[in-house]
Amino acid sequence: MSIGNFNFRVMLAGFVALATAALAAAHDQIPGAPQTRPIALVGGTIHTVDGPIIDGGTVVFDEGKITAVGKNVPMPRSCQSIDVSGQHVYPGLIESMSNIGLIEIGSVRATIDTDEVGDENENIRPWVAVNPDSELIPVARAGGVLLASIAPQRGDLRGQVDVIELDGWTNGDMLLRENVGLAVSWRAFDSRNRDDSDRAKQRDERLKRLSDRLDAAKRYTDSRATDPENTPVDIRLEALATVAEGSTPMIVLAETRREIESAVAFCVTREIPCVIYGGYDAPQCATLLKKYGIPVIVHGTYRLPLRRHEPYDHPYTLPKRLHDAGVRFAIGGPGSGSPGGASAARNLPYHAAVAVAYGLPTDQAVRAVTLAPAEILGIGDRVGSISAEKDATLIVVDGDVLQTESNVSRAYIAGAEVDLGSKHKTLADKYRLKYKRAGR
Repeated sequence: MSIGNFNFRVMLAGFVALATAALAAAHDQIPGAPQTRPIALVGGTIHTVDGPIIDGGTVVFDEGKITAVGKNVPMPRSCQSIDVSGQHVYPGLIESMSNIGLIEIGSVRATIDTDEVGDENENIRPWVAVNPDSELIPVARAGGVLLASIAPQRGDLRGQVDVIELDGWTNGDMLLRENVGLAVSWRAFDSRNRDDSDRAKQRDERLKRLSDRLDAAKRYTDSRATDPENTPVDIRLEALATVAEGSTPMIVLAETRREIESAVAFCVTREIPCVIYGGYDAPQCATLLKKYGIPVIVHGTYRLPLRRHEPYDHPYTLPKRLHDAGVRFAIGGPGSGSPGGASAARNLPYHAAVAVAYGLPTDQAVRAVTLAPAEILGIGDRVGSISAEKDATLIVVDGDVLQTESNVSRAYIAGAEVDLGSKHKTLADKYRLKYKRAGR
């Protein structure tokens, strides 16, 4: 092959990649308009999550906030009444630790913005990189997922975790709350050395570097407060400051018992709030987790066992085992950086359904994808349940939300009605028509 032909093919491949990125850049759905008058969803089965299920109930919301829930609720003047009899009303589902909005096509580098170079990027704010026109967002919404906590997926100190609403013209419109935690991969601070003493030594050395980093963040904060003119701004230390002072939790990716126990010991010693993400061996650490009130975000249920000797259904029973042990937990989908990732966010309710099939009570499974992640991520004051004064972020479903046969018929984010169209639905309609015309 000549050099000229090679260069042409390289340029052509680049153009194809850019064209693919451009085609993937925008969906057709128009963001919902702010609510202009009260709306009442009447006659449905209301799954409040933080209270009893209300059959034939009513939910009223105005200016984006829920104002009343119950039976025989008085209607405000000029209220739009929507009959949802025979349907179910749930809080919007929350996908935990996702990369939705940060990635479009895994094989096209131009559509991926999930990480930065280097292992310490505690200052990264993923919400600023969200693509509000991602085709994956409407698909997730059609599955009932209206909120997501997003996180970078590379490095030791990976960056901040932000919570976004899955609708809006811009990433700023979508932001619900930023910096709800610092994503940390604990494997980087563990050791894989086979010798026990060498492993402990390496782990202690690595954790000392992390401690020194947190101490530097504290000193930096004090110096900026007392002598700002002579203390240069350091955005990495600024990002660590709230963690060091204990006001922002570490959301720690830890699967094995050794990783979990090490992470808990470190955070407890430094008085840093901790959330375990992954938590494969968390039931073995139940006493420790309960003692210090540390919750677990289960990294999906569609997983293979970590070890050859474990039962095939070990990941499926994980939520039930945590529930039986009294450990607070939420269920996430595939998660940031996992196979499927953002494109599989629509499957979140089915991860919870698998847990139900393997013993978890249904009400706890619904809670695990609504109120539980909201409380763990510090946004339970706004979302996660159908309660007065919370955001009107909810879905109307024609059946049990955990069943694959059920469909979301309406959705609202902070009172704004969401367009439930998506590329999946458009293509489904297209090919139904094709075969209908062909007489099949």
